[in-house]
Amino acid sequence: MHTVVVGTSGVTASDVLAVARGGARVELSEEAVAALAAARGIVDALAAKPEPVYGVSTGFGALATRHISQELRAQLQRNIVRSHAAGMGPRVEREVVRALMFLRLKTVCSGHTGVRPEAAQAMADLLNAHITPVVHEYGSLGCSGDLAPLSHCALTLMGEGDAEDADGVVRSAGELLAAHGIAPVELREKEGLALLNGTDGMLGMLIMALADLDTLYKSADVTAALSLEALLGTDKVLAPELHAIRPHPGQGASAANMLAVLKGSELTGHHQDDAPRVQDAYSVRCAPQVAGAGRDTMAHARLVAERELASAVDNPVVLPDGRVESNGNFHGAPVAYVLDFLAIAAADLASIAERRTDRLLDKNRSHGLPPFLADDAGVDSGLMIAQYTQAALVSEMKRLAVPASADSIPSSAMQEDHVSMGWSAARKLRTAVDNLARVIAVELYAATRAVELREGLTPAPATRAVVEAVRAAGVQGPGPDRFLAPDLAAADAFVRGGGLVAAVETVTGPLR
Repeated sequence: MHTVVVGTSGVTASDVLAVARGGARVELSEEAVAALAAARGIVDALAAKPEPVYGVSTGFGALATRHISQELRAQLQRNIVRSHAAGMGPRVEREVVRALMFLRLKTVCSGHTGVRPEAAQAMADLLNAHITPVVHEYGSLGCSGDLAPLSHCALTLMGEGDAEDADGVVRSAGELLAAHGIAPVELREKEGLALLNGTDGMLGMLIMALADLDTLYKSADVTAALSLEALLGTDKVLAPELHAIRPHPGQGASAANMLAVLKGSELTGHHQDDAPRVQDAYSVRCAPQVAGAGRDTMAHARLVAERELASAVDNPVVLPDGRVESNGNFHGAPVAYVLDFLAIAAADLASIAERRTDRLLDKNRSHGLPPFLADDAGVDSGLMIAQYTQAALVSEMKRLAVPASADSIPSSAMQEDHVSMGWSAARKLRTAVDNLARVIAVELYAATRAVELREGLTPAPATRAVVEAVRAAGVQGPGPDRFLAPDLAAADAFVRGGGLVAAVETVTGPLR
């Protein structure tokens, strides 16, 4: 099994995906263990002094003015975890919780939190035992970290609350820890606070969304090319010299992908045939510009994610010179913004794909295709309602594109009077990404059927590879009306699993 070693300088997006989705094992480097011990020494020295130090010998948030005596400090750390584990609503997905736990461990191992090496090792042990705390949908405002979600994870580390085992069965955390020989952690000064004060949930969801969107943006380039081909459009608008004079990198990459898919097609360039037209509609002609803008938004989001992966997000933090200082680095604004940006871009990509699908189905705009791509229009409805479903998904994505980060709601007796709502931005982005895959799947379904209905003209080799692969995946071709939901589900799985991109790349080589 793949092993990810956590050091002091952060982790990579690939590491997060390996642990969250691939179940990779986690180990602490010798450097990390040494840094943990050194920072803990600083915290222990400060804890022994009579002067109050925030997070070490005081209360938290609006209660930070109270100095806590030594005999109450262990109770203080337990209490902050118990009281902050206040989430409600449906359970969050296993991959999100594993990313959350792993990214908190990443910050702990930076040597800036003051957590003991044995507590950090217990965090790794939980991941390696595939014990996943029960975390709930609601509870994070994304400001002082993802407090409630992280608190549910820390509660499991203490042997309290509920968690699920490797088979997905929910049991008491104490039973699961005992079954795997993991001793519950007895928290000491600052450790409770350090385990729940970070942007780890929203960051983990950002990294997974970027991985999914990478596949979906390539898939959207492919379906846009197939729709252009089925509509007898022109590929001249994809010429590199046209995109070079507006040099947005994403636009150039999308145009290059579409051009590669269409190479060798006999269906493109029929503007002056029976139904002359000067230009293709925007949804066809401007596909690289829209998809490209989304790609460039992804590039910015990756930059933010990389910076956050290299960060130590906690409050207070332990500095190498021995100071323990309060700060505002836990605020989720940098991550929240790009989560919202991605939801906007995904909604627009879905919107333009739906417009191409509608054009394929409309006999007045499809340049000779049968109404709704039906076998016997009037007797058969064809793909009429498949487009309804696609339109419903797009409308939902437009609602999800409303920024969560534009909102703020004060909390903690006005101590936390401006919050990022980054967790909410991440949760709605996950839904948007799921819906985008479905929207692309419907366009794929319509475009492949339309290409097959263009008798007498040979589609591009890449298109033929797609049609063959999607039919092999259980998506049926043209014919009389049938139960459509299974076909659409198969198309969705084909897109989501990377089958569409893989089929094209057998002909074109790697897409950009």
